[in-house]
Amino acid sequence: MEELVLELKKQIIEVLNLEDVQPEDIENDAPLFGEGLGLDSIDALELIVMMEKSYGIKIKDPSAGKEIFKSINTMAEFVKANRTK
Repeated sequence: MEELVLELKKQIIEVLNLEDVQPEDIENDAPLFGEGLGLDSIDALELIVMMEKSYGIKIKDPSAGKEIFKSINTMAEFVKANRTK
C-alpha cells in the first residue's frame, strides 16, 4: 500500500505539473481539493483520465470522484479495490 501511495503522489505531481511539490509534501490524509493541495475541477478531470490510463479504472459518476479524490489514502484504497491493470 505504501508503494501505491508514493506512486499516486508522483503521478499527481507529474500529471498536474505541480513543479514546487515533492511527494513528501503531500500528506496522505490531507484534502486534495480546497485547503489541502488546492486542486480544482479541471484537476479532477485530469485525475480521472490518469486513473483510467494507469489503472484501467473508469469513474462513470463524477460525484463519486469527490469521495475517491478526498485524499491520497482514499485514492489508494479505491485503486487497490478496483484496478484492472
